[in-house]
Amino acid sequence: MKVQLQRKNEAVHFEASSELSAVKVNIDGSNSIGGEGKGVRPMELVLMALGSCSVFDLTTILKKQRQEIDDIQVEVEGKRREEIPNIFTDIHISFILTGNIDQEKAQKAAEVAVKKYCSVHDMLAAGGVEITYSLTFR
Repeated sequence: MKVQLQRKNEAVHFEASSELSAVKVNIDGSNSIGGEGKGVRPMELVLMALGSCSVFDLTTILKKQRQEIDDIQVEVEGKRREEIPNIFTDIHISFILTGNIDQEKAQKAAEVAVKKYCSVHDMLAAGGVEITYSLTFR
């Protein structure tokens, strides 16, 4: 897998692309280093990667179990240490599920999705990040 970042201004706004898709992602830094709010920050991308990796697997498992999913929302909150580098120490994933879903099956599916199939989880956990998750049913 290979990605490319192309500088878009004289500050820190970059446009990222991948050999796997035609989609472009705008990335920008904080104001303190010249960021202008023209994209997401790198550490936001890490949380987005964890959330999307987990929910893709959760959705796939629930569909295989023939659960009726009307909607799934994901919120990912990370806490970072004060010292530099400001790495994540704790991350919590909240899955909000709507539909005719068996709660016990969904709990088991989430466990497998997050802790077995999500490669982003494994990379972060290997680095010492404490990752938890919860499910809310509507």
